[in-house]
Amino acid sequence: MQLQACGGGSVQAGGSLRVSCVASGGTFRYYSMGWFRQAPGAEREFVATIKWNDGSKAYGDFVKGRFTISRDSAKNTVYLQMNNLKPEDTAVYYCAASTAQSYLNDPGYYRYWGQGTLVTVSS
Repeated sequence: MQLQACGGGSVQAGGSLRVSCVASGGTFRYYSMGWFRQAPGAEREFVATIKWNDGSKAYGDFVKGRFTISRDSAKNTVYLQMNNLKPEDTAVYYCAASTAQSYLNDPGYYRYWGQGTLVTVSS
């Protein structure tokens, strides 16, 4: 499976941005999808995930209701809507695909990764 992330960019604090990730070469509906991010000098951090089987969602603690993950199986696409962005949200955002149904906050459980898209939030 190949993943292509897009939609990153620059936004001021308090603004919104939606990043997308299009999957190809695999059966998208059977993969749990996740978003991770990595800031310069930091480890990769779990942002959000959506399971393939029941559509249940989970978020990193820092999200606090600001982000929403969704998927459109007809378009083989997963989205991350980010609202009320803060400068500390600045990072490269990666989408990933997993056949697992547990431990989806662990990047080690994802088999396929996109190339990342940069989100920059200015104060």
